[in-house]
Amino acid sequence: MTREQQSPPQAWLPFAAAGVTLVLWASAFVGIRHLGASVPPGTLSLARLAVMVLTLLLMMRLRVSRLPSAAEWKLIALGGASWFGVYNLTLNEAERRIDAATAALIVQIGPILVGLLAATFLGERLTRWLLVGMAVGFGGVVLIAYASTEHASGDLVGISMAVAAAATFAVGVLTQRKLLLTMGPLELTFWYALVGLVVCLPWTLEAVDVLGSASADTWGWLVYLGVFPSAIAFTTWAYALSHAKNAGAFAQSTFLVPFITALMAWLLLDEVPAALAFVGGALCIGGVLASRRQPASPTAPVPEEADEPQEQLS
Repeated sequence: MTREQQSPPQAWLPFAAAGVTLVLWASAFVGIRHLGASVPPGTLSLARLAVMVLTLLLMMRLRVSRLPSAAEWKLIALGGASWFGVYNLTLNEAERRIDAATAALIVQIGPILVGLLAATFLGERLTRWLLVGMAVGFGGVVLIAYASTEHASGDLVGISMAVAAAATFAVGVLTQRKLLLTMGPLELTFWYALVGLVVCLPWTLEAVDVLGSASADTWGWLVYLGVFPSAIAFTTWAYALSHAKNAGAFAQSTFLVPFITALMAWLLLDEVPAALAFVGGALCIGGVLASRRQPASPTAPVPEEADEPQEQLS
């Protein structure tokens, strides 16, 4: 696809957009943790996605440019059900059991799983660095799990749910990579969110019961989660990446999300993960960085401008 040439934005705008995105994504972990005691995972997922779908519709001025093709629908169904449906359900359940920062640290292994699934199902090369990154990253998860068992706010089921969330994120990213070749990021996000909403419809009766007596604070957080970390953050991230000189390097900034989450959780929820969990988180991030290293090619140089669409965490 060839983008139309536009006048370049002011230099600080993409960085500001990325900063807004990171803060909003970090706040999502805090909001989910805050609501975990009073709103079940299914209700939380359904309400957040309903608000997100409505917000995206408004951002698209209540219309879509075209309906997806049959081939696109297959990928949208898989990506939306996994990334926006099951991801939300598993992450919400995880954060009822483990603190927000720990959940954010574990979800960072998602890019490693993307590489593994791409090698398994898309025939991409399984490099030595990917294997090293997997070993280091999952070593970090084991360390976080150990720290969690020694900490008042964690358990192994919560760790497992967070790992499952990272896995469903990876499935969604693989479908996103293909669909972004023919669809814009805003409409693609809308269709993913719509499919995720359908996946969560079985919790409709529960949601009616729970939200019928919900407090204003609960409603405020649900609307916030659907509008800001979901609809708006995906848009600002797409804008930031579209104007980044090096998209791959720019995307590494997502590793700041767990640490922003930890700061926000300390300020708003008065919770801090075990110190050992941060060591495990550092290993997770180190594993991702290692997995993205490319072996030197003895035959031909790799073009510098060949950036792939970058995955997004939320």
